[in-house]
Amino acid sequence: MKISNVSYTTIITFILFLITWKVAAGESKVIWENTDKYTDVRAGNEHRKNFRDGVFDKFEKHFAALSKKLPDGQLLKIKVTNVDLAGDVRFDTMDRIRVIRDIYIPRMAFSYQLLNADKSVIDSAEVDLKDMTFMVSTPSRYKNKSLGYEKHMLDEWFKDTFTHKS
Repeated sequence: MKISNVSYTTIITFILFLITWKVAAGESKVIWENTDKYTDVRAGNEHRKNFRDGVFDKFEKHFAALSKKLPDGQLLKIKVTNVDLAGDVRFDTMDRIRVIRDIYIPRMAFSYQLLNADKSVIDSAEVDLKDMTFMVSTPSRYKNKSLGYEKHMLDEWFKDTFTHKS
């Protein structure tokens, strides 16, 4: 099959755009420390390890999405030391279910470093997040999402912490 020069130019331009687009955003790296000591990453009826791994994966993806808002070449390194999901797991007859009530607030403790492309530290801190008003302060667009209360809490922290640094 013969491809014209215009097609080659279009393909090369598109590939360069994709490469540039990927590099044109910040990145994140998440480390989970002493996960067996976390306050609450308990499953309802799901397999405990699968649930925990799924929660960590969702948080890693959320941190990655937030980091894309950072300037080119920046890296957000997160070391999570505690997670306490919104709600509490209770037994209901034979089933375990997560009950969401305002007394079971979401919490997350971690430290972070924001690094420049040359690996110099721009900012770092220990963070102890909690959202005591999560039942009323979380917008409805988060409420039907998996880990919605926690994601909203992280979004607010990110906005408050990094908006002036971007």
